[in-house]
Amino acid sequence: MDILDGIAPIAGRYDGFVLDLWGVVHDGRCPYPGVPEALAELQARGKRVAFLTNAPRRAWFVQGMLDRMGLDRGLYDGIVSSGEVAWRMLNAKTHPWFARLGPRAFHIGPERDLSVVEDGAAELVPDPAQADFLLNTGPDPERGSHDAERYRPALEAAAAHHLPMLCVNPDRHVMVAGERLICAGALADIYLAMGGEVFEVGKPDPAVYDPVLELLGIGDRRRVLAIGDSPHTDLAGAQAAGLDALWALTGLAAYAHGENPDPERLRAEALKEGVDPVAAVRALRW
Repeated sequence: MDILDGIAPIAGRYDGFVLDLWGVVHDGRCPYPGVPEALAELQARGKRVAFLTNAPRRAWFVQGMLDRMGLDRGLYDGIVSSGEVAWRMLNAKTHPWFARLGPRAFHIGPERDLSVVEDGAAELVPDPAQADFLLNTGPDPERGSHDAERYRPALEAAAAHHLPMLCVNPDRHVMVAGERLICAGALADIYLAMGGEVFEVGKPDPAVYDPVLELLGIGDRRRVLAIGDSPHTDLAGAQAAGLDALWALTGLAAYAHGENPDPERLRAEALKEGVDPVAAVRALRW
């Protein structure tokens, strides 16, 4: 597998770019070095840039986070988050899985994720016995972000009432400021092992790429490149949606493979996940 130092050698082949956020654009606290400059180069060349993230919060909330990190809104054209897509699906109730959901949700996750049920998308209840479904947005401050087993009692309580789980972040882990933390997908794995029913919204489901491509306004998917650090979600999702993918060796990839990974080992890892990216890139920089 070719390993590029930056995106300059490949940028001319594409009109649009779909970028993961955590682990590609920023580390959970601030943008990676070179990212604002790379985005500025893409904008200067007339490229369209959208962020697609498995964050379990609405797009307006994610944009506020980027603002606080100092990332200029002029460097990108829009944001689609799994939280935004879930909010739309909860409101529309046109998808068969959502059509059968009642309105009451038992929530596992932090308060900051509640934009996903704002404007009446769902009604939160404190007891699984009162709920129609389990809303899983990931770890909360009380039980922490390191050990998914701490959530087992709450998951068992939900499973006892046969609550279907809506998982609003299919990621199993994320890197934040160099620390590997669990995400909602890690809790979903436990629930599945219990025999629970789980519906995941976000990458790698190709359906979440439709609103991104609509945002970009590019009809030819061959002219769109997705960049992500996770083969399981970012690269697999792009491939399923018919997009080329570039593997960013930051975030989770850096954690798993180090600073100077072997190209053949990377290719073997990608193929094991069933994906074949066009190349890898050391970081999102020009």
